[in-house]
Amino acid sequence: MKGFLYILLCSDGSYYTGSTNNLECRLAQHQSGKGANHTKKRLPVRLVYYEEYDRIDLAFCREKQIQGWSRRKKEALIKGMPELLPELAIAYRDLRESDA
Repeated sequence: MKGFLYILLCSDGSYYTGSTNNLECRLAQHQSGKGANHTKKRLPVRLVYYEEYDRIDLAFCREKQIQGWSRRKKEALIKGMPELLPELAIAYRDLRESDA
């Protein structure tokens, strides 16, 4: 069963990352307030990014990976700037230690 990883931009400017096996249906659920708690309080939402996978479990794993990312790293992905991802993966605490 195919799967999709998706990122929504909420009305308050926050991002919501999810996964589903039916992207069109899931987007309709979010827009109607029947999606996640995060999105139903921040309507309307807009799809800003998605990836398609051959299996839903792969999309779910990718969802969990991206949920741990910083806002800047998510925005680099959304804007199609993969070359920035390694730099944005560096933890702030690691930068401070290297300055010492």
